[in-house]
Amino acid sequence: MTRKLLFVLVLSLLALPASAQNVGRTGGDKRSAVPAAPAPASRAVRAAQPRTAEEEVRDRTNAGTIGFAAGLLEGAPLRFATEISRVVNESGKVHVLPVVTRGPTENVNDLLYLKGIDIAIINSDSLDEYRAQVPEIGKRIVHVMNLFPSELHVFVRPEINSLADLARKKVNFNTQGTAAAYSGPLIFSRLGIEVEKTFVPHPAALELMRKGDMAAVVFVTSKPVDAFVKRKWDEGFKFLAVPWSPVLADYYIPASLTPSDYPALVQAGHDIETIAVPTVLVAYNWNPGTPRYDRVTAFVSELFGKLDLLRGSGFDPKWKDADPAANVPGLQRLKAAESWQDPQLANANRTGPR
Repeated sequence: MTRKLLFVLVLSLLALPASAQNVGRTGGDKRSAVPAAPAPASRAVRAAQPRTAEEEVRDRTNAGTIGFAAGLLEGAPLRFATEISRVVNESGKVHVLPVVTRGPTENVNDLLYLKGIDIAIINSDSLDEYRAQVPEIGKRIVHVMNLFPSELHVFVRPEINSLADLARKKVNFNTQGTAAAYSGPLIFSRLGIEVEKTFVPHPAALELMRKGDMAAVVFVTSKPVDAFVKRKWDEGFKFLAVPWSPVLADYYIPASLTPSDYPALVQAGHDIETIAVPTVLVAYNWNPGTPRYDRVTAFVSELFGKLDLLRGSGFDPKWKDADPAANVPGLQRLKAAESWQDPQLANANRTGPR
């Protein structure tokens, strides 16, 4: 009896279709493509039937949808992504969906591996870590344009007067995955300053610093930061200067914090030197001729054609810093964005053929 049961079981396994036997073997990341099995005859008959209006709307919507890895709710990247979607979605050619993420550093991972993500906002220095893990990253991610600088803010207690004073003291870099959590420790390491790093949410860290349990907090974000504008700080709390130097030249640019940014913390005529990391818009390098490649190409055309609108009133003032012509070390430019580097070609793209 047992032998009969085993014989029947073996026959049933041999009769399984190949697709069932291969379940779980086709893995890989979001870029894997597994050929679809031929549709059953009944499905083919249904496909030949007239399509409903709802089906046409569904397919049209999905055909132009682009997943956009942006950032945290309180951050500038999500604000920029929302404004981008407002202007490019108007034409109906694309449908950009900004996604709340852990921040520009984590967005590299999302762009590489998360299904449905085509474009992302990242900080240029975040590529440094991934180049060791993903040597071909320069072929998988392409540069669209520079958006804005994210300034380094080192905010300290009254008894701290220089970066050297922070050695071996508690310094908070926000939660893991954020720009501060990646860029902050990297910058401090390059400057040769060893601190006791913590990674708690900045609102909690600011309270700890006010009580004397934290020496400093480090923000890497577009200025001005609400925590330093809307809150009243006791005398002596201040920003530290972080002058630009050659050891920071590969990813960072000179910047400053001014009285117009923080009137209660920066004295008139005493701008505070700091550095900034360029925050850039990138895309996954889809193969030409694929639907995803065509969507990203259409998105770039819509975005670059609306830059003048984004630089006007009603949008973030930092749009004036957006630079379609700037480069990012180690990244190729998306083909659809190359023509916008030339002002004459950019003008032709805006006006169209005559």
